Amino acid sequence: MGFGGISIWQILIILVIVLVIFGGTKRLKNLGSDLGNALKGFKKAIDDDDKKEDSDNK
Repeated sequence: MGFGGISIWQILIILVIVLVIFGGTKRLKNLGSDLGNALKGFKKAIDDDDKKEDSDNK
């Protein structure tokens, strides 16, 4: 599945290569750290919500 026989993963790899070639390493680093922080926040929110539901059910 993809665009004209190209999968999503291949498109992402090409995008990363283009960013590295054209000086996007700083942006790529920032994007990675931002994505990591977003995932941490999401997991924390899910855990907090689960704890709140558990305490409400008791």
